[in-house]
Amino acid sequence: MVQEHCIGKITDISENGIVTIFAQLPNLNKALDRHYDRVEIILPDGRKITPEQRRKCYALLGEITEFVSGIRNAETLDETKSMMKWEFILHRMEAQERRLFSLANCDVSTAREFITYLVSFIVENDIPTKIPLIEQCEDIASFVYACSINRKCAVCGKDADVHHCEGSRIGAGVDRNEVHHLGREVLPLCREHHSICHNDEEAFIEKFHLVPVRLDEALCKKLKLKK
Repeated sequence: MVQEHCIGKITDISENGIVTIFAQLPNLNKALDRHYDRVEIILPDGRKITPEQRRKCYALLGEITEFVSGIRNAETLDETKSMMKWEFILHRMEAQERRLFSLANCDVSTAREFITYLVSFIVENDIPTKIPLIEQCEDIASFVYACSINRKCAVCGKDADVHHCEGSRIGAGVDRNEVHHLGREVLPLCREHHSICHNDEEAFIEKFHLVPVRLDEALCKKLKLKK
C-alpha cells in the first residue's frame, strides 16, 4: 500500500502519556480524498551516539575486518564498515526506518542496535576477538541468545553446553531427552565456566553480568531439545 510521509512536532505531553502532535499534511486534497483517520507514528531517538558506543562500533568492525581481509587499515576498515552498515540497514532495520546513518552523529538507539548486530555477526561466524564480546555489548540478553543458538560460551566464546539455571534445572536421574525444555532459563557455558557456575550461580551471573535466556521454539529446535 502506498503511504504518505510527513514530519510532525510534539507540542505537548500529558501526565498519562498522551501527546499532541502538530504536522503539516503534504497534500490536503489527497488527504481529504483518502479519508485519513489513523496514522503510524515513529518516535526517533533525539540522543546522539556516545563516544563509548562509537569506540565499540569501531573495535568490533576492526575485529571483523582482520578476520575477513586479513589486515586492518583505513581502507579495509572503511570497506567493512560500509558492508556491515548496508547489511544492517537491509536486514535488521524495520522497513519504515531504513535509512543511511553515520557513526559520527547517529542516535543512541541506532548505535545500540548496530552494536548488537555486529556482536551477533561475530558470534555466528566464530570470529576471534581480543576483548571478550560481553564487554562490548549494549544488549546482554541478545548477546546471550546469540551465544545460545550458536553454542558458544557467553563468557569466553568456546564451544558451550546448556546450563539450566536455578528454577529450571532437571533433577538427577531424569532423562533429559524426555523432559520438556520450552520456557526454561539457560546460559550457554563451556565446560570450565559451567563447572564454576554450579558452585555459586548467583555470584557467577553477577560477576560476568549475564542475563539467562528463556528457551523458545527456535532455540529448542536448534539445540535439539524437546519442547
